[in-house]
Amino acid sequence: MLAVLFLTFLDTTIVSVTLGSIQSELSVGVISLQWVVNGYALVFASLMLIAGSLSDRLGRKWVMLVGIVIFCGGSVLCALAPNVGTLIAGRAVMGVGAAASEPGTLSVIRHLYPDRALRARALGAWAAVSGLALALGPVIGGVLVGVGDWRTVFWFNLALGAGLLVATAVFVPNSADPQPGRLDIAGFVLGTAALGATIFAGISGERSGYSAPGVVALFVFGGLALVGFVLVERRARNPMLDLRYLAAPIVSSALFVAFAVYFGVFSIFFFTALYLDVAVGYSGWRLAGAFSPMAAAIVLGSLLTGFWVGRVGSRVPMIVGCVVGAAGIVLTRHYLTAQPSFTPLAIVLAVAGLGFGIAVVPLTSAVLGHVPAAHSGMAASATNTSRQIGAVVGVVALGALVNSHLTGDLAGRLRDLGITGSLQSLIINAVETGGGGQGRRFDIAHPPPLFKPIVDAATGAFRSGVHQALFASAVLMLVAAGAAALVPAGSERASEFVDE
Repeated sequence: MLAVLFLTFLDTTIVSVTLGSIQSELSVGVISLQWVVNGYALVFASLMLIAGSLSDRLGRKWVMLVGIVIFCGGSVLCALAPNVGTLIAGRAVMGVGAAASEPGTLSVIRHLYPDRALRARALGAWAAVSGLALALGPVIGGVLVGVGDWRTVFWFNLALGAGLLVATAVFVPNSADPQPGRLDIAGFVLGTAALGATIFAGISGERSGYSAPGVVALFVFGGLALVGFVLVERRARNPMLDLRYLAAPIVSSALFVAFAVYFGVFSIFFFTALYLDVAVGYSGWRLAGAFSPMAAAIVLGSLLTGFWVGRVGSRVPMIVGCVVGAAGIVLTRHYLTAQPSFTPLAIVLAVAGLGFGIAVVPLTSAVLGHVPAAHSGMAASATNTSRQIGAVVGVVALGALVNSHLTGDLAGRLRDLGITGSLQSLIINAVETGGGGQGRRFDIAHPPPLFKPIVDAATGAFRSGVHQALFASAVLMLVAAGAAALVPAGSERASEFVDE
């Protein structure tokens, strides 16, 4: 069960260290690279709620098995992809499989550990595995790229998925809601439409502009679908997402913390890894080494916090985790220089990882503990949907920030070098489509005497954009800490479900 969790979370970040290789081989820009990441996370987030509802009704084991099969099929499509469009489609198929596979790994814990303290420790192990998978994504990806190429990552997914298919069929027990009621089709359609349209609009706006008619129409459609979803869920007899359980202050704050933590996690994994790969020239092995302490810190923080949450509840650990995570992000921003020193950078990444590990356990415990066990699939899906939305919105929003800052900053730096007009546009386009880092394919876009100044300008502009993204992530995590601090200290136990 935890191995299935490991696989689905691993693939959220494992591609982060392949982006430079994909960019080089397929000649794609930053926006296409974001789709490689978001094609998985967007579908994962959009289908999580219905997957949790189906697992409650049809059986968590069987939905998980179907998900693994779909995941493996998507991995094959990615490994054989001749172009970026096929690669993005394969990632989307993998997202379908992950959405079906993952909710059962969390909801089963609610059934196996009714006691609050024991459940918190089990969630510590769950969070340790999920956090380890997120942090090991760049590490394992770096090793695989080091021994092969970016396609090796997806063949690895297939091999791991095939083994998990057999293990799940043999060892994972089945469970389901004994009185599931009718499936909430209207809620599924409206919820999926709201998430999918809004996130798709956010991604598309980077290329077309956020005032483009099509993008505005998608935002409006997503907003209307969200309003419809809330109205339907409030009146449904068997809602896909029972909003009553989310009204408790500790639950709503936990879902916001989940959003903020994964927003921050992906600012680290996507933008830091991309900068180190493309701009600094880190090899896959060196990237793996830089992120390894972070992986260890996430595991350590998760395991220790499981005991802490069992004693004091979720509120204080959530606050501490967000503050430590924000501090780690700020320190990472400070040490992410033109030629970053390896050891200090690895240490501050570990500080960020420790904060992430501390935060994940209490936010998960808060949601699961305030929803009846029969609806644990729904609770798991709500938590993980918040996480995945945070990841997607983080990559989209911060990607837009980095891209706009890169274009404006680089134009100014090139003007300082006396480069204007069509040559400036050609250079900016080369950088945005992957021609900038370490001078890759850059020599056709500038006169040879200015080679190094232009590469330095491109690298500096990119680094400045990444710094902006990391700062925004740290601020959001501090806001989440404040939201958790506003929860009344005695309200957590008062609204907890202890019945089975």
